[in-house]
Amino acid sequence: MGKTARVPVPKLSALLAAAAAGALALSALPSNAAQPAAPVASGPADISTAFTNASAKYDVPREVLVAVGYAESHLDGHDGKPSQASGYGLMHLVSNNKNPTMSEAAKLTGLPVEQLAKDMPSNIEGAAAVLDSYADASGLQGDARRDAGRWYEAVARYSHSPDGPTARLYTDEVFRIIGAGVQAKGVTVAPKKVSPQLGAYAKVAPLGTRTESSVEAVDYPGAIWNPASTSNYTSGRTQAISSITIHVAQGSYAGTISWFKNPSAKVSAHYVIKSSNGEVTQMVAEKDKAWHVGTENGYTIGIEHEGWVNDASWFTESMYKSSAALVRNIADRRGIPKDRAHIRGHSEYPNQTHTDPGPNWDWNKFMQLVNGGTPPTYNFTTYGTGVRVRETPRLSGRILTELPGPTQVFVTCQTQGDTVNAEGKTNNWWAKLRDQGGYMTNVYIAAANPKLPGIADC
Repeated sequence: MGKTARVPVPKLSALLAAAAAGALALSALPSNAAQPAAPVASGPADISTAFTNASAKYDVPREVLVAVGYAESHLDGHDGKPSQASGYGLMHLVSNNKNPTMSEAAKLTGLPVEQLAKDMPSNIEGAAAVLDSYADASGLQGDARRDAGRWYEAVARYSHSPDGPTARLYTDEVFRIIGAGVQAKGVTVAPKKVSPQLGAYAKVAPLGTRTESSVEAVDYPGAIWNPASTSNYTSGRTQAISSITIHVAQGSYAGTISWFKNPSAKVSAHYVIKSSNGEVTQMVAEKDKAWHVGTENGYTIGIEHEGWVNDASWFTESMYKSSAALVRNIADRRGIPKDRAHIRGHSEYPNQTHTDPGPNWDWNKFMQLVNGGTPPTYNFTTYGTGVRVRETPRLSGRILTELPGPTQVFVTCQTQGDTVNAEGKTNNWWAKLRDQGGYMTNVYIAAANPKLPGIADC
């Protein structure tokens, strides 16, 4: 998703005024204090202390608190920026029409929402207070509170998932993390064998339990069918499918699925992929138009990846391989060329404000996997950072993407266009790039002459 949740309108900045946007200004959140407290600077060592303190203050097992935080954010507060579902901080305290954990935390702790959103120890304390209140409501008291397995129902409630199977998806992941242990951002929790007490969820089939109808519903064999709200996509299409879009969700797997099932979200994607094991959930049929890339929804298939643009830890080998297999399957079935002109990031489409999948997404590796392990070929290397690739060989041409430097590129041909003066050079030759589907000035290509050797004119 990149920056905010998406709806099919040209100006996505308008989303900042709506709860469904996933990018509410903090002043729009319910506040219980006239003067917001200033955020407290904190480092990795403070995170561990904050978990210990919150655990003791609210009598919540430390391993439960840490596992919830790791499942939500990999223990990263993302500088106070919101998730696609309007969740804040490493514990993902949320303020939307279905999840009130932020306002609950404010009432229980007496802390202002600005502080709960941006200050890491306060965010952890807020989540501990909410979990404590849920445990109290379920009758969990005394020594029983020390048994992490007894917290299953409280954790499931913390997710505010739209249905039982999605709540189990969220909570089973938290308990998987407890079993595996955590070592990240200065926080260490040893692996712990826990027997989850499912309570009311014992009779809820885990998400992914296949039925005859769910198997028939998916376009991609092996995907889990879990449909988005019908309020979040358009039935049918008026354009041929010719492109596949790579997104980063700005949130967790279970949280993204929950958001797409929320009728107020006004956003969806066809597929969602899990970081830890590459599990694939399909939420919108390919024949229908998911709302994931604004004005360009009509001809694309959207794939959301669990995680955050600024945190490469989410982009696992399992995720890359699973996503590449899905993309390869879609491309083969629909006759879509397996190249960067047809497999693009959200930020590479017209009329976008998003940055996903961002600089941490390894396009070279991904495209090699998409093409069955065959390494892509390149013939030149760029230099400089933020080099713009334009739709035409003109400085007025629409910017398609920006290249970090150095970047390997494949130049298919070259043509004369606007004169560019940069890096002490003057050049009016432009290279057409195979994978980016546009033109860049030859000034930023590592070659001795203004016109590239061995490359034909366009």
